[in-house]
Amino acid sequence: MHNAKFIRHAAFSACVAFAAFQAGQVLADSANDKFFDAALCKPPYTMTSAMKIYDVVEALAKPDTSSLGAAIYKLPNQIGRDGFKSNEIFFASNAVGVLIEGERADDLAAKYGLKRETSDLLGTSTKGYSRELPADLQPEPGMAGPGKVSIVARQGNALPGKTLLACEFVQEF
Repeated sequence: MHNAKFIRHAAFSACVAFAAFQAGQVLADSANDKFFDAALCKPPYTMTSAMKIYDVVEALAKPDTSSLGAAIYKLPNQIGRDGFKSNEIFFASNAVGVLIEGERADDLAAKYGLKRETSDLLGTSTKGYSRELPADLQPEPGMAGPGKVSIVARQGNALPGKTLLACEFVQEF
């Protein structure tokens, strides 16, 4: 009798542990999708979409704010998509993205249809690519001031060995 009770308890515990592992994996996959989708402007950058991603990452990690006026969150697990890997989420006042491992701007540009930028952002990027979203995906006039949302891939000396893939809002003056 005691053995049967122990076996039932052990089997129940194993099922709970397996379910918890599966739920953890689903949450990790969900966060992975959210972070890469945000970097690829799905949905296009708005304060609302950025705050949703911020809330998810804030629950997973604490930021390093010592770099370029941005907050960089190191995730406990590696995430990836399309052969690109990361474990860092990037937030700036007008962008949300992932820091891809390696100097992969050329590869990101080829995969996501980005074009070479003509500016190096006052020397902050050694290589940059971008693609402005189509007009129907741009924010409504007046929502954030005049500006455009683009997908960007940039690498430079400020983040050695990394490439920023981000959704960025740039105000027009």
